Amino acid sequence: MSNLHVHQLLQALKRGPAVLVSVHDVHGSGPREVGAWMAVMAGEVINTIGGGHLEFRAIDEARRLMDGGGATTRRYALGPSLGQCCGGVVHLRYEPVTLADAPVLAQRLQAPAVPVALFGGGHVGQALVQVLGTLPFSVTWVDSRDQVFPATVPFNVTCEHSDPVQAAVPGLPPGALVLVMSFSHAEDLDVVAACLRRLRERNDLPYIGLIGSKSKWATFRHRLEERGFTSAELARVTSPIGLPGITGKQPEVIAVSVAAQLLQALASA
Repeated sequence: MSNLHVHQLLQALKRGPAVLVSVHDVHGSGPREVGAWMAVMAGEVINTIGGGHLEFRAIDEARRLMDGGGATTRRYALGPSLGQCCGGVVHLRYEPVTLADAPVLAQRLQAPAVPVALFGGGHVGQALVQVLGTLPFSVTWVDSRDQVFPATVPFNVTCEHSDPVQAAVPGLPPGALVLVMSFSHAEDLDVVAACLRRLRERNDLPYIGLIGSKSKWATFRHRLEERGFTSAELARVTSPIGLPGITGKQPEVIAVSVAAQLLQALASA
């Protein structure tokens, strides 16, 4: 689950109270899992418990509860009477919340964010951080150039200037998924080499992805072998990056493909 919606909720509570609607229990088939939530305010809704008539009914109920009352739980059978055919039974929990509840909500709702290190502030990098901003990642965005980063970035992205760029690799958090797409092939090579050295020392970078073609990776393999890296070590690098079969080269297409590959890497970990 992305923490973007948690961030949005905490900001919205500064404007007024809300009712937190969460999936408390599910029997049989339901649209969302236990723990899924949405926040309902007078004029907006943040996040989703699965959409459809269940969600519409829950929004109406939440707005009725905004006029007063404590936490309560409601049972919904997902059959023809509700206009849904999941067939299961869902129990929803309704909790009025205010700005005073923000610290507890932040601790309760925020999901662990997987660290991602993105090397390169070019067109693909800029498209990619927008996608990663909606996903369960905490992104360190690194470039050797001054003033390459945009004025505003998603809440889960931290910009870091590093010259030389590979000097940032030793300080990456353990378990970081690394994406290498700088403006320079020389920088890309140095970053990949630094990641491979870190794997030798700590073996704590589960994914190293390099943007480019098969011919670029063939050239890099040869140069990295000259630096003493073995075939087994080089097999830890994914290049080209992105899901096979998605061939578009527009930055936005590459960004979606790469983000999907990261999610696959999480699922298989």
